[in-house]
Amino acid sequence: MQLDDGENILAPMPGTYYSASSPDAAPFVKEGDSVSEGDTLCIIEAMKIMNEIEAEQNGTITKILVENGKPVEYNQPLFAINPS
Repeated sequence: MQLDDGENILAPMPGTYYSASSPDAAPFVKEGDSVSEGDTLCIIEAMKIMNEIEAEQNGTITKILVENGKPVEYNQPLFAINPS
C-alpha cells in the first residue's frame, strides 16, 4: 500500500510495538525526523525478545502509523517515510 506521505516501513514480524527503549525514554523517532539507513526506528517485542527495527534507507519520517504498546501484525505499516 502506497501512501501520499511516502513509502511504508512494514513490520518484519508480529509482536508488540514500542516507540522507545523504556517507558521513560524519548521515542526513537518522531514525525518529521530525518533518519539514516541503520537508525533504530522502534522495537517490536516478539516471544520476550526485543527486536530493534532499523531504517533500510535514508529519509524523513512523515507519519507514525502505530500507537506505542499496541500489537502489530506481520507486514503491517509502521511508518511512512519520504526517501531522500
